[in-house]
Amino acid sequence: MYPVIRMSHQILRHRNDPALPLLGTHVSRHICMPWDLDLWMELNNGRTLTLYDMGRLPLGRRVGLDTALRGKGWGMTVVGVSVRYRKRIRMLDRITMHSRLIGWDERFMYLDQSMWLGDDCANQALYRSAVTGKSGIVPPRQVMEAMELPVESPPLPGWVQNWIAAEGTRPWPPQH
Repeated sequence: MYPVIRMSHQILRHRNDPALPLLGTHVSRHICMPWDLDLWMELNNGRTLTLYDMGRLPLGRRVGLDTALRGKGWGMTVVGVSVRYRKRIRMLDRITMHSRLIGWDERFMYLDQSMWLGDDCANQALYRSAVTGKSGIVPPRQVMEAMELPVESPPLPGWVQNWIAAEGTRPWPPQH
């Protein structure tokens, strides 16, 4: 079940946070609850993705994206994600999450999120996201114009460009 109460808590908790620049980092804190665990008593990989939602939505509000989305009747969708897991998160561990927009290309926006246990990075996710409208994907250039921001993306880091290139070689639809 989607943690509506936890999401509401994050939105309320960060509702008065100051605005962030478009490429600013939103920092949030979370606790790994018993219902977040898998059979091995660590944070479930699916729940990890759900927790990352709790960083992206307040980030979108703080950079002004939510205002543009509501004003234009647009929505957001995740188009792809790659997660690197390096350290177990266990019950009642306190997690610090960092969420930020890295940049965009002609169709998609790329976000970097990470969960930290103290000074140790437990996992990191690279998201490909899209703004959607009645006609399909809204080009990021148009989104930036609606936000009255520069339409050109900063250069995407090499590791993001490599991921984009690798995803381009993946067959679709997949073979079964």
